[in-house]
Amino acid sequence: MYIIQEIQTTNGVTALTTPETFATRNEADNSFFYKVSVASVSQVQIHAVLMYDEHGNVIDRKFYEHLGE
Repeated sequence: MYIIQEIQTTNGVTALTTPETFATRNEADNSFFYKVSVASVSQVQIHAVLMYDEHGNVIDRKFYEHLGE
């Protein structure tokens, strides 16, 4: 199982989005890279996207910081 989750922080307040689960790596990659592309241009100050498995092992992670832009 693959799990995709976003972490969004603005003005010192952090929110976790509802995780999404996928059975295959290709499905998980599709969601992960879509969310990363959205994070790259978002208004959220720190916008992270994680892919991990059901054991908590991080498979991939990306983040963007939009501080003072």
